[in-house]
Amino acid sequence: MSDESKRTFNLLEAPKKHYGTLRNYVGGEWVEPETERYLDVEDPATGETIASVPCSTTADTDRAIQAAQDAFWDWRSTPPVVRARYLFKIKDLMEKNFEELSRITTQEHGKAIDEARGETRRTIETVEVATGVTSMMMGYNLEDGAAKNIDEMVVRQPLGVGACITPFNFPMMMTGFWWPYAIAAGNTFVIKQSEQTPLTINRFFEILEDADLPDGVMNLVHGDLEASGAILDSPLVQAVGFIGSSPVAKLVYKRAADAGKRICANGGAKNFITVMPDAEIDRQISNMMASFFGCAGERCLAASVLLAVGDVYDEIKEKFVAAAAALSTGPGLDESVNVGAVISDKSVKRIHGYIESGIKEGADLLLDGRNVAVPGFEGGHFVAPTVFDNCTPDMTVCKDEIFGPVAMLVRVKDLKEAIGITNATPFGNAASIYTTSGRSARTFWYEVQSGNIGVNLGVAAPVAYFPFAGQKDSHFGSTHGQRDSFELFTDSKVVITRW
Repeated sequence: MSDESKRTFNLLEAPKKHYGTLRNYVGGEWVEPETERYLDVEDPATGETIASVPCSTTADTDRAIQAAQDAFWDWRSTPPVVRARYLFKIKDLMEKNFEELSRITTQEHGKAIDEARGETRRTIETVEVATGVTSMMMGYNLEDGAAKNIDEMVVRQPLGVGACITPFNFPMMMTGFWWPYAIAAGNTFVIKQSEQTPLTINRFFEILEDADLPDGVMNLVHGDLEASGAILDSPLVQAVGFIGSSPVAKLVYKRAADAGKRICANGGAKNFITVMPDAEIDRQISNMMASFFGCAGERCLAASVLLAVGDVYDEIKEKFVAAAAALSTGPGLDESVNVGAVISDKSVKRIHGYIESGIKEGADLLLDGRNVAVPGFEGGHFVAPTVFDNCTPDMTVCKDEIFGPVAMLVRVKDLKEAIGITNATPFGNAASIYTTSGRSARTFWYEVQSGNIGVNLGVAAPVAYFPFAGQKDSHFGSTHGQRDSFELFTDSKVVITRW
């Protein structure tokens, strides 16, 4: 993005905005929910309240689901090429409002503005991929497949009402794992985004009105556990995409499956990065910083533990700590900031607790990100990059998902030991290796039990036309997100004819 386009908004110099009390979007209209419960939405960089979000009731949620059900048949019978044209309009509207959507993401989440821009761009890419529905939905046929004059074919058809329940850390992108593919395939949809970060998706629905989608095709419900439960229990919802912690993902998977729904539930992560002695450290160190400390570590693809093989340990320790110490921490709307705020004061306290745990278990704290001072933003929720040395795989900080900018350095003797440690975690979201050896890279990706593998890159984030994979306790379900959502929200029908 050019410097000129970055100046579209004055960022930190812009007047502070309060977004008021949010409403649900149901059947093509903004509606007041019946609930009497509301929560404050905070700007993590300041700690100030910037909106009020409703905690929709089961009845509120059911109204959105019913609106989607009422709209389904007309939308399902709309030709795929026509549905794709709506997606092209949505893409154009997102492009026109690109900077505003990114700015709102930073204001409600805390991440650095360029990270928010990357999230908005990736969401737009999922819409672009979903416009290929005419190819993605194709079936296949065989003349005289069963016998003479008996033809057989397979067609793909939408299921009905789809939904997603998504977390705070990517308020646009993670809803985009599901809705573009679902509506492109002919389903109608209900979104329930995290009550901590409802503003970006709320603004997206305001923008969406200009796309002139038929009423009820896309619906938005704000809320917390009650709204999520209503989606999982509703007999009208046929398929659900979920992203959250692994314990919750496992419960969501069971609850949805018991209700007879299709379900893709993505859980937590503990991602290990292996650095081989032949790695080009000077070329890759900035990439490692983005992996460990980007989005303040609040992402399921964030690196957490660095496994340094053999003699590379001392070199990588020195350069890693120096690079981490050089990162700037502060409000995400400041273009010079590398590490933005974490989502809440509760998160700050949780991350501090893990740092204290690492110290008690014997790890050496080389870089302490606690109590970082950000002048002018004393009410913000900040944790600066933190680095532990002399860690062992059995330490709590090397096992639990911290979800913060905390890195652990572990010395290993060879690639086999690194792969063994990586595979010992119950999670299987992502793993990466830095090396110039094709043999090492191939051995790594072949043997490591993770769904997303990086070679010489630390954030193995698949582009939108690939599935977002995950294994073990990082994923529950038979399909994954992004492109695989076409499978989640459609079913195959076999048609056999004789004429």
